[in-house]
Amino acid sequence: MVFLISFAACRKESDDEQESIGFVLSSPEIGQDSLLPVDYTCDGSSSTLLLVWQGFSEVTQSFALIMHHEASPTDIHWYWVMYNIPADVQSLVKNVTGVGTLGINSVNENAEYAGPCSQGPGLKRYTLTLYALSQQVSLTVPNSEFTRDVLLEAIKDITLASTTLTVVYSRDI
Repeated sequence: MVFLISFAACRKESDDEQESIGFVLSSPEIGQDSLLPVDYTCDGSSSTLLLVWQGFSEVTQSFALIMHHEASPTDIHWYWVMYNIPADVQSLVKNVTGVGTLGINSVNENAEYAGPCSQGPGLKRYTLTLYALSQQVSLTVPNSEFTRDVLLEAIKDITLASTTLTVVYSRDI
């Protein structure tokens, strides 16, 4: 009897792992080289990237999205904070509006997308992280103060799964 219970517990863990592995964020705008097209940066029109996701849990109630760049462990810049994306939404169109709620970015501290504007030579990595949440995000601060860190704190106990898409960009300086 103990063997069956142990086996069932291991089986459940494997199912959860499979579900997390199945949660995928992608963009048809990003090729095998992971290069972020200039249109989505400060050197272009700073358009929001077309994103598509699948494989999330059926108990998901909402999504949250963060796009950030880690220059160092203590120097993190974020370009896009969006939360309370409805659970029935499975993509964001280019220049998306009217979906979810925007938090502020670290570039100009406005509630909007700010196209990456890398400083210095070489490729820079930008990570888009999509979180599947068990409920809507409750505001604990005014929206004008809703930063990446505030969102991460607000979702720490309601995150079901997360998935990332990493893109790279280098400015011609």
